[in-house]
Amino acid sequence: MAADRAGFDLIVGLGNPGPSYEQTRHNVGFWWVDDLASRYGCALRTEAKYNGDVCRATIEGHDCRLLKPMTFMNRSGQPLSALANFFKIPAERILVAHDDLDLPPGTIRLKKGGGHGGHNGLRDIISCFGKDFYRLRIGIGHPGHRDQVTDFVLGRPAAADREAIVGTLDDATRSLPDMLDGNLDRVMQQLHTLK
Repeated sequence: MAADRAGFDLIVGLGNPGPSYEQTRHNVGFWWVDDLASRYGCALRTEAKYNGDVCRATIEGHDCRLLKPMTFMNRSGQPLSALANFFKIPAERILVAHDDLDLPPGTIRLKKGGGHGGHNGLRDIISCFGKDFYRLRIGIGHPGHRDQVTDFVLGRPAAADREAIVGTLDDATRSLPDMLDGNLDRVMQQLHTLK
């Protein structure tokens, strides 16, 4: 795929596989990718060579692949690396959607690069692939104490929080054509002023 134009060739949603994790805060990246696949009429299928669920979508005229790693969160880097390396997709053309404890529900941010901020999925991607990919940071809130984080991210959000999270995913979807056109500064401004 060409690397000389702006936008994204690969959108990755982070989460844990299996029905017991489907509705948890840690799986909001999966929620978004599932919604995109549904909206744009592509069926995610398990591809063993990438260890993930993958589909190819045409989104507002842009050819794009969607990926849900089917490893557990702390091994998300292997599926992303396998797919990106096979299709020669550079880091700056990859968007990773993930939960973010540092943002309240109803908040979403787009950024390029940076550290992992304690997120095990990002930690593994950075160790396997580097850090120069874009991130869609989906706010889930914080339980208040670090000892409660694991149970919190692996728990289901309250109804009001879930509604706020889903609302931000809708905002991200509305911004996606601009993202794919490469208007990333405009998207950052739009998303960052929502709340």
